[in-house]
Amino acid sequence: MKLRVGYELRYAFPQPTPAILMLNIHYTRVAGLEAPDHIVVSPAVPISGYRDGFGNWCCRIVAPKGKVVISTSAVITDTGTPDAVVPDAAQIPVEDLPEEALVFLLASRFCDSDQLLDLAWKLFGHAKPGWGRVQAICDFVHRHIEFGYAHARVTRTASEAYAEKRGVCRDYAHLAVAFCRALNIPARYCTGYLGDVGTPPPYPPGDFAAWFEAYIGGHWYTFDPRNNVPRIGRVLIARGRDAADVAMTTTFGPNELEGFKVWTDETTETAVPVN
Repeated sequence: MKLRVGYELRYAFPQPTPAILMLNIHYTRVAGLEAPDHIVVSPAVPISGYRDGFGNWCCRIVAPKGKVVISTSAVITDTGTPDAVVPDAAQIPVEDLPEEALVFLLASRFCDSDQLLDLAWKLFGHAKPGWGRVQAICDFVHRHIEFGYAHARVTRTASEAYAEKRGVCRDYAHLAVAFCRALNIPARYCTGYLGDVGTPPPYPPGDFAAWFEAYIGGHWYTFDPRNNVPRIGRVLIARGRDAADVAMTTTFGPNELEGFKVWTDETTETAVPVN
């Protein structure tokens, strides 16, 4: 199937402001794009790019003083199949993990797994290692946290999400990632597009989504404690240790976000390249 994805972010800057944008579809998915998902900044400014330490594509701009719109729209082909479910995927001993997975065992800014070590083993030590244990974590987090956009707080850590029992999708992902790492399961935070394909209406306003991947059975598998069911049409933008590594926009100066739209819709149209 095809998905029309994109966003429109409207800012007001009181002065010229440097910014880093992590808004392009991940390199593992670009083969499915009908045309590049170029970032469009209005008024136009020079854009340069680089890859961060996790392989994510980042763009640098200096936003001019005044009103600035950052946007894109693209069409991407998707398999149309739900997230994989592999109940027999086994947990791999730490000594046998590939080196690139080891960083995702460590505590990070928002995934303070060291603060949840004893709790994690108390809650999930009895669960079957591997897929069963990760799914038990997702089941618990899904029940434990009350979702609500009014509950959003950009400084909330995993341990705080556990204590406060509320949050948004990033908090679900942070808590599940922290529990996994406390149990010696590599886990990495993911962000991207996730629409409502295959789910019943009514549909909430569009937004970027957060989920995570756990390394079990020799592969990275997708888990989504916020929805806690396999979903269709997930399009990755970036991966990292937690939300601090994959912020959609990082601005180095004062600004106000005046408008925010994100869409992920099934379509039969063909992309029109954005120049």
